[in-house]
Amino acid sequence: MAKLPLQILLLFLLSLISSSTAEIKTVTITSDSRPMILFEKFGFTHSGHIAISVSSVSVTSSANAPNPDASRLGFFLLSEEALLQVLLEIQQNPHFCVLDSRYIQHLFTFGDLSPPPLSRFNHTYPVSSPNEYSLFFANCAPETRVSMNVRTETYNLERDGSKDYLSAGLTHLPSLYTFFSILYLAFLGCWIYVCYTNKRSMHRIHLLMSGLLLFKALNLICAAEDKHYVKVTGTPHGWDVLFYIFQFIRVVLLFTVIILIGTGWSFLKPFLQEREKKVLMIVIPLQVLANVASIVIGETGPFIKDWVTWNQLFLLVDIICCCAIIFPIVWSIRSLRETSKTDGKAAKNLAKLTLFRQFYIVVIGYLYFTRIVVFALRTIAAYKYQWVSNAAEETASLAFYLVMFYMFRPVEKNEYFILDEEDEEAAEIALRDEEFEL
Repeated sequence: MAKLPLQILLLFLLSLISSSTAEIKTVTITSDSRPMILFEKFGFTHSGHIAISVSSVSVTSSANAPNPDASRLGFFLLSEEALLQVLLEIQQNPHFCVLDSRYIQHLFTFGDLSPPPLSRFNHTYPVSSPNEYSLFFANCAPETRVSMNVRTETYNLERDGSKDYLSAGLTHLPSLYTFFSILYLAFLGCWIYVCYTNKRSMHRIHLLMSGLLLFKALNLICAAEDKHYVKVTGTPHGWDVLFYIFQFIRVVLLFTVIILIGTGWSFLKPFLQEREKKVLMIVIPLQVLANVASIVIGETGPFIKDWVTWNQLFLLVDIICCCAIIFPIVWSIRSLRETSKTDGKAAKNLAKLTLFRQFYIVVIGYLYFTRIVVFALRTIAAYKYQWVSNAAEETASLAFYLVMFYMFRPVEKNEYFILDEEDEEAAEIALRDEEFEL
């Protein structure tokens, strides 16, 4: 039991980073000795219910350990506020069993199981106090391993008596994703019109940008359908597969477009330098790895032993990719500064520098908001308003797409490159300044 405090602290961290899921889940636990296992986290309303079915239960002890007490193994619900009290109890007594805490909401112990060989239990519990709860299994029997099949079903009842399997803070997500998918489809229509009316100024990068908008819209449509079916039935009915496919294509396209724009490919130069190719060769495989981690995180849960590792892997890969896409923009800015000293086109180079420096700031702002600010909103927002972080993320993404597409739209006379002869002298002075140093 000496490892229990560390396990509780770890689960406290998990409670901060794990998103609320509400699918009907069936989990198989095999020979697991962890003192505590977090199964689910869900926001309940006043009409919330949780149904748990446990079967094929097997408890084994080491040769020298006494037979485990069935009352020392069981399930319970724990709110965020009560978790702090439980941590305090364990700090005061490292051998304290969380099942003895007065701050938890007891569900059942293995003492309530039917006699062997069935060893099963099935019951539905109403949640009387609205809050966000985590469903835990506790094993307070030392040197004991547990195997079992667990089926969980968490939901809130609507006014008409139907079940809503989405957490109280996520029940608006289907409508939210549908709204943004319509915006992106309209955006795509406008972009196609702009490209069609400026055929002579179109480059290959603009075709990639069209594909990015298309797959972003498809990704949101699948996300809306996924959440809708989970809300109504508790399972995604295959929409999660399409969601992950389109998410993978969309994310790879997004990073590729940012890198290619940052290099000036197709509209400033028709080729990529060797170092720019290496950035693409690094980012794309890493995005494959990141999406595999995303699928593992989304389709499993904190009950698997390597769930924290997959979260750390996803975070590490995301940070590497975010840093990698900045380099081509910086290289382009430095290259333009060097070129401006020798080619005699100061005003034109100043316009290009202005464009790339603004793009650099926009990319940094987008990455900061979607990685830092959105995470902060997700952490501090009340459980009933968890959808706000999703809305903020989609709003920031749409704003980023609008700015990026406007800056690099296909037009015959881009505002950045409409220059007069008298601009040359002023441009030469500006380029001698340190204004464009990063």
